[in-house]
Amino acid sequence: MEYDTGSSQAARVQSQIMKFLFDFLPIVLFFAAYKLYDIYVATAVAIVASILQVGWVWCRHGKVENMYWITLGVIVVFGGLTLLLHDETFIKWKPTLVNWLFAAAFLGSQFIGKQSLLKRMMAANISLPEPIWLRLNMSWVSFFVTMGAANLYVAFNYDTDTWVNFKLFGMMGLTVVFIIAQAFYLSRHIKPDQET
Repeated sequence: MEYDTGSSQAARVQSQIMKFLFDFLPIVLFFAAYKLYDIYVATAVAIVASILQVGWVWCRHGKVENMYWITLGVIVVFGGLTLLLHDETFIKWKPTLVNWLFAAAFLGSQFIGKQSLLKRMMAANISLPEPIWLRLNMSWVSFFVTMGAANLYVAFNYDTDTWVNFKLFGMMGLTVVFIIAQAFYLSRHIKPDQET
């Protein structure tokens, strides 16, 4: 029985890692295309990758999370403007806009509806006191706002090469560190009967 619990936890962790990597796939492809060609080819690759990503999720699950729709909409509009006007400013704004939209959604969910967005996403797996849910939700709001501001700082104070590197390695690295910090924080508040 212990083996089953361990293997199901391992399967869940593996699934979360795969989802995390899948979410970053358009960024990785953007990075590769930029290094091989230029910002405009990379932008076109990111648009196509995002469309294929949403299509694959739709075919596999029959529905698409709002996060994918938001990201797709922003990349199509801002990436399209980058290609149409041949101006990389638009694509540099895209990560900030996506992060700030997520921040607004997480913040708004505390006042609209019965549960915060984070609680809706995680409550099926974890039971926490309401103040902890609110604190976690606000930490995501702060994280998204900070990431959006950091993107603008790097995008408009450094060259495009530095921004592209930051977009992949910096933003992904900061996200991993933030998620690990959240996991440690959560582990302090999970009830003993949930640990298995």
